[in-house]
Amino acid sequence: MAVAAASGLGGLGTQSARGSDADATPLKCSVGIMAYNEERNIANAIRAVLGQQLSRAEIVELVVVASGCTDKTTDIVASLARDEPRLRLIVEERRAGKASAINCFIATATAPVLLLVNADNVVGPGTVDALVRRFDDPTVGMVGGHPVPVNDDDHFLGFAVHLLWLVHDQVARGAPKLGEVVAFRNVLPFIPTDTAVDELSIQALVTRLGYRLVYEPAAVVYNRGPATVRDFVRQRRRIFAGHLELARRHGYTASTMSASRVGRAVLASDEVRASWSQPWWTVGAVTLEAGARALGLYDYVRRRPHHVWAAVTTTKDGIAGAGDPVDKHVVVLHVVEEPGDGHAFGPLGSRMLLRRLADDIRGRLGPEAAVSDQMNGTIIVFLPGDREQAERAAASLLRDLSGDGAGVAHRNGRRVQLACAVVSFPRTGHPLAGPVTAVAS
Repeated sequence: MAVAAASGLGGLGTQSARGSDADATPLKCSVGIMAYNEERNIANAIRAVLGQQLSRAEIVELVVVASGCTDKTTDIVASLARDEPRLRLIVEERRAGKASAINCFIATATAPVLLLVNADNVVGPGTVDALVRRFDDPTVGMVGGHPVPVNDDDHFLGFAVHLLWLVHDQVARGAPKLGEVVAFRNVLPFIPTDTAVDELSIQALVTRLGYRLVYEPAAVVYNRGPATVRDFVRQRRRIFAGHLELARRHGYTASTMSASRVGRAVLASDEVRASWSQPWWTVGAVTLEAGARALGLYDYVRRRPHHVWAAVTTTKDGIAGAGDPVDKHVVVLHVVEEPGDGHAFGPLGSRMLLRRLADDIRGRLGPEAAVSDQMNGTIIVFLPGDREQAERAAASLLRDLSGDGAGVAHRNGRRVQLACAVVSFPRTGHPLAGPVTAVAS
C-alpha cells in the first residue's frame, strides 16, 4: 500500500499561507458561541477556535453568550477567559432562545465579519481561514462550513445521522444551505427572536440584502448527532417546523426542503449511494425523517413555538473528551484511490474497503481507541494519552498497514493511499494539528 502524509484533509491540516494569502491583509472577525448547559464541550469548542493557525483571518474576540445555564458552563468559560484576553463571557440569567443570544452577540461584536459556532461542535483547523477567505469577493454575504458527525455509523442511528449530513453536503454544494458553523458580514442589527432555525433566518436576511451565499466544504466542523430515536425525532421535528414558519413569514425556503433537489443530490453522489449497501437502514432513516417532518408540520399548523427548545441531551457529549483526566487526540485517516483511477472501486467497493480498514485499525489500537468509519472515505480515531504517544501510535499504524496491509488496501490489483493527520485537544493550551509522516512501501 502506498502511504502519503497529508497536511490537510478537508480542512483538517495546519493551514498555511498560499499565493496571494501571504500578502493579503487578514480580515478581522468576531466569533460567537451560544451556550446552554454545555459544560461537556465548551472548553473544546473555545480552544478549537482560538487555536486556529490563521493567514487570512484575525480573530479579535470570541464571545460566549451563556443563557440560563445551570451547570458549570459559565465557570469554565470564566476560567479560560482569565488567560485569554480575546475571550469574553456574556451571561443571560434567563434562557430566551438561541436567536436572542445571537442578538446579544451581534449587539456587542466589533469586527466586519461575524462567525457563529455551535457550543456542542468543534471546528477543524483551517476552518476559520477557509470561511473568511471567501469574503474577498464583495458579493458574498454569508459562508457556511461542512458539518461532519462523529457518531459511530455501525449502529442504525449513527448511520441515519451520517446519511442526513451527507445529503445536506451534496445539496449545499449546488444550492447553499448553511448551518453548524457560519460566517456573515456584520450588516444585520438583529434577527427575529422567535425563530427555531437561526442560521437559516440569517441566511434569509443576508440574501434579502442582495448578497450571495457560499458553501465551503473545506471548512470542516465536527458535531455529534442524536443517539436515541426520541432525540432524533425531537431535533428534526423542531427544524422542519422552523423551516415552514420561516417560509410563511419571509417567503424563504431552504434548499433541503426541495424533494427533487434532494433526490438529484442523492443520485449524483457516490457517497450517498454507498449507503444503499444497508437498504433496511436507509429505509428506516428515510422513514424516521418523514415521521419527524410530519410532526413538524403538525406543530406548524398548531402554531407551536420552538424557539426555546428542549435540549437534545445525547448531542451534548464532549466531542474531544472534555472532562476526561487525560488529553484527547483525533487521528484522521483518509482513503484516497490511486491517482488516475477515478472511482475505480465504486461506492460499494470503497465502503467495504473502508470497513475492513476500520476493523483492522480497531484490532491494532486496542479497546482504548474509539474508531468510527465515515461514509466519505474518512476514518476518525479518538486516542487518549499525550501528543507524542498519539503521533507514535498513528505513525506505527501507518507503517503496519503499509507493510502488511495488502489484503486490506488492494482491490482488483489497485492500490490506495492512506493520508493521516492528528488534531490534539489538550487539557490546557491550544489544540495542535499537523501531519503524521510514515515510510511508504
